[in-house]
Amino acid sequence: MRRVSVVGNSGSGKSTLGRALAARLGVPYVELDSIYHQRDWTPLPSEEFVARVTEIASGAGWVIDGNYGAVRPLVWARADTVVWVDPPRRRVMRRILWRTVSRGVMRRQLWNGNRESLRNLFSRDEDVNVVLWAWRSHGKYRERYTAAAVDPAYEQLRFVRIATAAEASTFCRNPQMGS
Repeated sequence: MRRVSVVGNSGSGKSTLGRALAARLGVPYVELDSIYHQRDWTPLPSEEFVARVTEIASGAGWVIDGNYGAVRPLVWARADTVVWVDPPRRRVMRRILWRTVSRGVMRRQLWNGNRESLRNLFSRDEDVNVVLWAWRSHGKYRERYTAAAVDPAYEQLRFVRIATAAEASTFCRNPQMGS
């Protein structure tokens, strides 16, 4: 295992697992959000986003964290493993709410100078309110990755579903194990 796509809902723990797995494997860790979200949350133009991810995915080893449909085919074409982080919705909601509030209060800088605002928690727009996004996306991701794991188009990929912190810990200690 040298090229791993880590997918899952916002707040699922995919970045934490992705960083730990990259360190364990001795490969670069790449968070797609850090490429896509430019200063002031401006999206990187599609052609540039695809070009940058193509360059990264051409490497010999990596852990790429993110669900972006625009680059999933090229990431999965080079990946040997897809790790789907899929805790129960209640755990995702607890994590995403805590993370969002703490980032907003602490004014923690994310990527390219961006910060989350507590004001976003009151938006009804899921593109602004990450908690609402996570709530509405949970079932969609379950459907998408459950289907992908059995799709013959992806038979070259090893799919590993991680539903608990204990499974994540065990997998990071011994990534060759798992489903």
